Amino acid sequence: MTLTRPIRFFHRQRIVEIADAPATRSVLDWLREDEQAVGTKEGCAEGDCGACTVVVGELGDDGRLKLETVNACIRFLSTLDGRALFTVEDLAPGGLLHPVQQALVEHHGSQCGFCTPGFVMSLWAAYERHQDAGTRPTRQQLADELAGNLCRCTGYRPILDAGLAMFDAPALRLDSAPVVAALQSLRAQPALHTASGFHAPRSVDELAALHEARPGARLLGGGTDIGLWVNKQLRVLPELIWTGEVAELRRVERRGDALVIGAAASLEDAWAALAAQHPQLTELWRRFASPPVRHAGTMGGNVANGSPIGDSAPVLLVLDARLVLRRGERVRELALDQFYVDYMKNRLEAGEFVQAIVVPQAPPGSIVRGWKISKRWDSDISAVCAAFRLRLDADGRVAELRIAFGGMAATVKRAAAAEAALAGRRWDEAALRAAQAALEADYQPLSDLRASAGYRLQVAKNLLERLWLETRPDAPLPAAALELRA
Repeated sequence: MTLTRPIRFFHRQRIVEIADAPATRSVLDWLREDEQAVGTKEGCAEGDCGACTVVVGELGDDGRLKLETVNACIRFLSTLDGRALFTVEDLAPGGLLHPVQQALVEHHGSQCGFCTPGFVMSLWAAYERHQDAGTRPTRQQLADELAGNLCRCTGYRPILDAGLAMFDAPALRLDSAPVVAALQSLRAQPALHTASGFHAPRSVDELAALHEARPGARLLGGGTDIGLWVNKQLRVLPELIWTGEVAELRRVERRGDALVIGAAASLEDAWAALAAQHPQLTELWRRFASPPVRHAGTMGGNVANGSPIGDSAPVLLVLDARLVLRRGERVRELALDQFYVDYMKNRLEAGEFVQAIVVPQAPPGSIVRGWKISKRWDSDISAVCAAFRLRLDADGRVAELRIAFGGMAATVKRAAAAEAALAGRRWDEAALRAAQAALEADYQPLSDLRASAGYRLQVAKNLLERLWLETRPDAPLPAAALELRA
């Protein structure tokens, strides 16, 4: 019999204990309804606007406190177990404004004020991180930090001005010692199993056994999709098994010539590793949702969810990624291009889960590109996401090519006809036109609120042409300026 216990986490200089929270109760609801901490606002309730941004702290592998912004509206309260929660009320407990807040006042960074607490928390997390490193961010780095915070009043300029100015005042740092001490004490508690049906196993073996015994339970990664099921679709979920406490699943590491991304590794960590191998993916990494979503969401969840507009799968497909799947004690591998069978359907068996994503090293001379097209530059869902891996031989012929698109079909998939049209051909304009025509056999996209079918097909052709323009043997155009803003 599994023993249950309360949720315990650090908040407002104390360890909070909650015994009766539903498994899907959000951090936002708890803050506003139970704690009366109403500085954290509900705007969209889907992790898009950033009005509910809070900061979660946990102990890193080095034992130091690591702070990350998350969206409280789609973060389940149970996932705070063993962590620390910071809200805008924590920044000025004695009434003296924090340098972040004071800078916003002085630079007129708030008008209606509804979104301001979320901006404050994103800026505070950046403030702590840069103070710790002894650095000051550029204006573009701050803009990237705030990609998940929307404002309808200020036009962002005064907020960015405040973000730069907050470092001019005398430093006011978080006293992390009591937080670290509290989190260290919480490490001694047993794995969390609540009476409401939330389970947080701490090893892969425990997770595998639990899911095999409870195949009807829902695996929970970052909750950036599942949170919307609860908030928007009002779905009643079965038992939840959270992957976020399994240290092995959160690792991203090099094994031989392959990059192994644990299924519970955050999108931020996973994309950082991919971009380190292929710097031209940096822009796609920065445009994948927002920092709070990337901090919470997992690449394993993004892949297993199987949305045709998930931006991880196109890149992983062209990199020939394989999935490590586990059910009980059985482990098997499956190529990602064999994983999806239909819209939001895959080859996982009952009780089976994605344990890791294995990304082999691309052959020498490979050119990797990834581009995202969406209505909004930051923090938006793709209309089309394209990924390419190209290798030319010494004669300028296509020795190897992978083309994958998201948003073009019921699943993310390779463009088999276009690839075949280019195989072995000289990488010239005639070959390009043949491949563009072949895309019409590969995809018959749908029209929806993000884009029409015709627009999507034209964009796909245009992105293939961009690849050719940047990589053609004769007079290639310079690649678009890439700012490494990590």
